[in-house]
Amino acid sequence: MTRIRSLLFMPGTQAAMIAKIPRFGPDVAVVDLEDAVAPTDKAAARGTAAAAIDALDAGRTTVLIRVNPVDTAWFADDLATAAGCASAGVVVPKLSTLDQLRRLRAALGELSWPSAVIVAGIETALGVADARPLLASGVSAAYFGAEDYIADIGGRRSPGGGEVHYARSQVCLAAHLAGIPAVDQAVVVLGDDEHFRADAAVGAAIGYQGKICIHPRQVELAHEAFTPDLAAVAHARAVLAAGASGVVVVDGQMVDEVHLRIARTVLARASDGPVGLE
Repeated sequence: MTRIRSLLFMPGTQAAMIAKIPRFGPDVAVVDLEDAVAPTDKAAARGTAAAAIDALDAGRTTVLIRVNPVDTAWFADDLATAAGCASAGVVVPKLSTLDQLRRLRAALGELSWPSAVIVAGIETALGVADARPLLASGVSAAYFGAEDYIADIGGRRSPGGGEVHYARSQVCLAAHLAGIPAVDQAVVVLGDDEHFRADAAVGAAIGYQGKICIHPRQVELAHEAFTPDLAAVAHARAVLAAGASGVVVVDGQMVDEVHLRIARTVLARASDGPVGLE
């Protein structure tokens, strides 16, 4: 399973920003035709986004286009734009039903683009409730969108984030069971690195492998949060060495099969192995 430590969103109207994707260095870059583009600018944004992506040498970064939701009037043209340029696939926001997913796949078939990467945005009450069948239906990855989820369910955001803990965990669990990468909620307060780090630490503890980034400065923070540090790597190696030699305690902690599994995961995520999506 490929990792996504950073999922960086940027407006489809901003060609100059799209051109800087290699400098920002996210695992996955998402050129947004949805929330970041006003209704009156949708058509122009498609052309701008496609031309900017075609001119791009993205290196190791996977570049996707976020289309508008399946049920909107903009969806078909957005998808055709994504299929007609160098985008590797699409991000589908507010994915809530299997019927929407079937319609997406049918449209991809009509565009002769069956290999498209599909990242599911789980950010509605229904999408969270049905996350397991949705994510088990062959999508490439998923993210949890806390802001839209709370707006849909009629709640309110709080500094502690307890109001989304269930939904946040539900999406991560469903992605894990589907064997796909799960990307954690955005931190919309910009310029507060410690808040981002704290929120990312909670996401990592739940089981997320990466984080939505809404500003380039957050990419480095996300990579830091979701790449094990030297101390974690050293501990993981000690646990595996102990397991191989029959030692049952490391640093006061019992070593059994579950700890060996955790140690292997830590070392896998600390490696220079694949990131992004194919």
